Amino acid sequence: MRAQGGFTLIEIIVVVLIIAGLATLVGPRILDQFGKAKEKTTLTQITNLESSIKLFKLDNGFFPETSQGLQALIEFPNSGREPKNYAKNGYLDATNVPLDGWSNEFIYIGPDQTQNGRYEIRSIGEDAVPNTEDDISSTEIR
Repeated sequence: MRAQGGFTLIEIIVVVLIIAGLATLVGPRILDQFGKAKEKTTLTQITNLESSIKLFKLDNGFFPETSQGLQALIEFPNSGREPKNYAKNGYLDATNVPLDGWSNEFIYIGPDQTQNGRYEIRSIGEDAVPNTEDDISSTEIR
């Protein structure tokens, strides 16, 4: 007589339970690392934007105003104070202002809107709600 190959139902259940157990142990760690990567991306983007803003100020003597926003790093501002020595190709090597790690737009608050006369770049974080615990601000990473 010839034995038929294959798995019994019990063997399949055992394998499924082992895989489920591993997923329970490893899954949260993978998700946690994914979240940390998005946060690190956001911190890097803020640092890069700050470098560009400082170049803008170096050339023009002032930081972009709130109404000009981060778009002033890509194209000549059409409102607010006029930059006299605006760089020919702008201050970012991009056609759009980069997004944060969660694909949200950064919020720019110029020195015309802050109490200390400095600018702030803010990410609204994973929850995409402004002024919550997961927000990331340039003032916190300086």
